[in-house]
Amino acid sequence: MSPIRILICDDQALIRSSLELILGTEESFEVVGTAADGQGAVDATLELRPDVVLMDIQMPVLDGVGATAKITAATDAKVVVLTTFDRDDYLFAAIDAGASGFLLKNTEPEMIIQAVQAAAGGQALLCPEVTLRIIRRGTSGTEEQSAAAPQPALSPEDARVLGELTNREREVLIKLASGLSNAEIAVALFVSEATVKTHLSNVLAKAGVRDRVQAVVFAYRAGLIPSTES
Repeated sequence: MSPIRILICDDQALIRSSLELILGTEESFEVVGTAADGQGAVDATLELRPDVVLMDIQMPVLDGVGATAKITAATDAKVVVLTTFDRDDYLFAAIDAGASGFLLKNTEPEMIIQAVQAAAGGQALLCPEVTLRIIRRGTSGTEEQSAAAPQPALSPEDARVLGELTNREREVLIKLASGLSNAEIAVALFVSEATVKTHLSNVLAKAGVRDRVQAVVFAYRAGLIPSTES
């Protein structure tokens, strides 16, 4: 198989070099270029056609959110946002712009590698803290409401979707919402990864959601996983 082509975008040379070193350990990866600002990231993506773009948020000329929006609108490249800024406005703006992942720069190297692999495979991967924030946003709007308000009644539409899921699809969704990867779900349920992917595709279609992140939100909203404080 062809290697996953990666573009690294960060305004700090040290960060770019560190990411090149981390990603260079994977034989299935090829770092095809780097960029030091958002517009440079857009230009490099159009020229080099990477599969995955690792994108910083705060950069000169054009910030990472604006660059992500331009890249996802003009190319098939997947964008994984990697930032030191642990802020909800950046998180939700990046996701709304089409990012396929959002990680903090203190994330373990293994998770960065997994995020690139997931994005290249058409999946979304977020660090656990980010997933929890998205769940709270999708279920109750704010962290304060999530802490203070009881679980809302199941909507007729969510109840309909829940009724359409098979027992196995529910099991797969619960494992996904618990943070397991496809491989881990396969091991836990004694099935193949291909079977897991099929069940997840069915869940996405029945729930009318576009990716794994929204499927996790649905699982919490539907009461399959209790929404608790961490």
